[in-house]
Amino acid sequence: MDRIAVIARHAALEALRARLPLLLLAGLLLAAAGASFVSELAVIEGARARLLTYAALARVAAVCMLAAHVLAGITREFDDKCMDVFLALDLPRAHYILGKLSGFMLAALLTAIIVSLPLWWMAEPGAALQWTLALALELAVVAAFALFCAAAFAQFAPAAVLTLAFYGLARGLAGLQLMSAHPVSGAGSWQQEISRALVDALAWVMPALHRWPHTAWLAGEAPAWMAFAMDALQGLVYVALIATADRKSTRLNSSHVSESRMPSSA
Repeated sequence: MDRIAVIARHAALEALRARLPLLLLAGLLLAAAGASFVSELAVIEGARARLLTYAALARVAAVCMLAAHVLAGITREFDDKCMDVFLALDLPRAHYILGKLSGFMLAALLTAIIVSLPLWWMAEPGAALQWTLALALELAVVAAFALFCAAAFAQFAPAAVLTLAFYGLARGLAGLQLMSAHPVSGAGSWQQEISRALVDALAWVMPALHRWPHTAWLAGEAPAWMAFAMDALQGLVYVALIATADRKSTRLNSSHVSESRMPSSA
């Protein structure tokens, strides 16, 4: 536990030293400016338009910045050979992964708090609290998957592409299900049935990021706490599964490192 706590503390301090809070504040200022512009264009309910626009823009900005921070931090450790030093120590792979994941969870919670601060003045306290917790959970899932991609590829570009594809698919899966269930043409054909079965299978294994956090919560449509608890449980289970995959990917990279150090035969 001491080793995990030290690694988690180092990962959390890295977020502060990388000026992640300052980058978030800059992104939130841009989101607030965009929300103010949209509210000026709205004919009625300008305050509601400002609130919902800010929540949507701030959510995307928080996800992108935190994912970029996780990917850059892990790939930098590979490039600077810090990962080789960790793998050479008497340190279990699970301790390293759990430490890094715990530090990134703290960074996700800090990001959610910073992003949701303006919402406590613009929305109801209960809805703002649910939105903040749901955003922290969503950021935790994204950070865990970004850690998995960075540990598996050890390169920023492919890890970033896969992370963005995962987030976009998880967010748009509800729309894909709706389109596959009610196609414009070809309804009842075997191609439509196969595509519908594939999309439904994806819905079983992908996290329901389209449900949390939802901008409609801030407009007075917050779900019951029991439903929110079920979504939170799903997110925590998904983070645990990704952490297990992270351990496997790190072990695979360690075998690659050891093979690269072996002298080649003449």
